[in-house]
Amino acid sequence: MTIQEIITEIENFAPLAYQEDYDNCGLITGQKDQTVSGALLTLDCTEEVIEEAIKNNCNLIIAHHPILFTGLKKINGSNYVERTIIKAIQNNIAIYAAHTNLDNVKQGVNKKMADKLGLKNLHILAPKSNLLKKLVTFVPESHHQAVLNAVFNAGAGSIGNYANCSFNLEGTGTFKGNSDTKPFIGKPNELSTEKEIRIETVFEFNKEAQIISALLKAHPYEEVAYDIYSIANKHQQIGSGMIGELETGMKEDDFLGHVKKSLLSGCLKHTKKTGKIIKKVAICGGSGRFLLKNAINSGADAFITADFKYHEFFDAENKLLLNYAGHFETEQFTPEIFYEIIQNKFPTFAIRLSKTNTNPVNYF
Repeated sequence: MTIQEIITEIENFAPLAYQEDYDNCGLITGQKDQTVSGALLTLDCTEEVIEEAIKNNCNLIIAHHPILFTGLKKINGSNYVERTIIKAIQNNIAIYAAHTNLDNVKQGVNKKMADKLGLKNLHILAPKSNLLKKLVTFVPESHHQAVLNAVFNAGAGSIGNYANCSFNLEGTGTFKGNSDTKPFIGKPNELSTEKEIRIETVFEFNKEAQIISALLKAHPYEEVAYDIYSIANKHQQIGSGMIGELETGMKEDDFLGHVKKSLLSGCLKHTKKTGKIIKKVAICGGSGRFLLKNAINSGADAFITADFKYHEFFDAENKLLLNYAGHFETEQFTPEIFYEIIQNKFPTFAIRLSKTNTNPVNYF
């Protein structure tokens, strides 16, 4: 088992293309062709987590939060980040991080948090735009299905819970090759007409290369006519936060108790109670204050997240019950996602959930 094999499975689940611009996901230390003796799964990578990995013969640490966000000009052990990196390299331990890419996929961090809270009917709270493209190509009738199958197998045609989505329109194509051509239909230097089918299908932007490669391989023409369009539609499977519903509505006090128990929160901050029955709930693991307006506009009765400043609590304006549940608390179950991904693919591989509590916040 190599690091690359495990990385491939994680990135199939949460592609690096979906990380935010400021982020630093991926392999931080180590080499992709390195053989893995065991993997330790954690929320944060700290010196204590490195020690735990050494003790359990794990030479790969998979974390949610990257230990490095920006470049280091010196590595002399003057802070915990540098000491962690030094210790990892000295002990030949690879560190991999899946952060905002795991936040932004529908089955990621917020889905795990929603499961712990018992939320149903889940949707992305703030779907991202400009992540989709459209392929338009023209195929002779004889190869229509073969080309469709090829681009579908390469990742095109998925819309929400639907696969193999396309629009097909019959028409007539014309072409005239010069003396250097060997046309599939017709002869060089002669104008040819052919019944063709126009295929339209959508795909995620990061799959463009593989889809075009599949198209060119399956298409019979020497020169394949195709267009790629960027489309502004929101991607309903990719984005920030999540919204869902409780099985039954709760009074606010009962709801706050439910949140505290479900997320193991040592201290739960909240805005003034609204007097509403809590049924529709918006959530965001980690720092979610940028989603407050989305939560209000969605009609949520409550919003659970972390990292609100004092004055930002006023912004809720009594329109919903804002719950500050803690950054660690709302993301602490993320290592379970890594465990499930790896376990499903490599059931006999040695993986461990870290027992080190990396929460830097303590409650008295």
